[in-house]
Amino acid sequence: MRDPGHKRLIEQLTRSQIYQDYERAFSQATGLPMTLRPPEVWTFAHQGKKSQNPFCSLMTGQSRSCAACLQAQEKTGEGPAIDPKTVVCFAGLCDTAVPVRLGNELIGFLQTGQVLLRKPERNQFNKTTKMLIEWGLNLDLKQLEEAYYHTRVLPPKEYEAMVRLLSIFAQHLALVSNQLLVQQKNAEPPAITKAKRFIQEHQAEDLTLGQVARSANASTFYFCKLFKKATGLQFTKYLARVRIEKAKNLLLNPNLRISEIAYACGFQSLTHFNRVFKKIVGQSPTEYRKQLPKA
Repeated sequence: MRDPGHKRLIEQLTRSQIYQDYERAFSQATGLPMTLRPPEVWTFAHQGKKSQNPFCSLMTGQSRSCAACLQAQEKTGEGPAIDPKTVVCFAGLCDTAVPVRLGNELIGFLQTGQVLLRKPERNQFNKTTKMLIEWGLNLDLKQLEEAYYHTRVLPPKEYEAMVRLLSIFAQHLALVSNQLLVQQKNAEPPAITKAKRFIQEHQAEDLTLGQVARSANASTFYFCKLFKKATGLQFTKYLARVRIEKAKNLLLNPNLRISEIAYACGFQSLTHFNRVFKKIVGQSPTEYRKQLPKA
């Protein structure tokens, strides 16, 4: 069962300025729609967008083809969801879903597509039309043909390059997601504000739940429940995310060894640091440092 918090996180990311800027730039540059959606398929990913394929727009208005389109969209998210996945719908159009992962957890997909990877052929259109007629759909065939032949056509290599761009952006969104989880924007009890401040000031130390609870003038039992309710995270997971955020900043300094960074962030062993870093970020500290822009 999916974490309901992931759906809320996707909603936060969709409202963020960085996502809206990227979506606008991607659609203007490629002519293709782009949508950030949760893992579950509730509605059509690109419905209502200016860059939505006109043929696909017609299909969403028909119940039988609507079901076929949703089924194709659902297939993009099947499997382990580690790499981008492209499926071809009944009309020959491609749709691709790029997983957005927070450590080992799948939180959503960046979806694009509604595109042909070769020029539309009469045989494919006739086959599609025949299928729609067999489904009993009442369509204006002239309008349908015009919409189909106005479908965006891209060479496979060019489309693959666009998918790679989305994969890079998916990694960036994962980092933004981590920051959102660490820095909760909702109003919180004063005890939690005190606790967060205490954690920030003492994160490099061997912190315990009891120490943090005392800093907030609360019993350990009460504080544990209050902290989970306010942040959505257990104390240990929150502390780990705070420490990993600091580690990512320190990794920008090429003169610091990874072992130095681990101990500076409060980890008692390099092995534990590597394990927690990979779980939260999705890659090892060494891999993360290699992809950072060179000074």
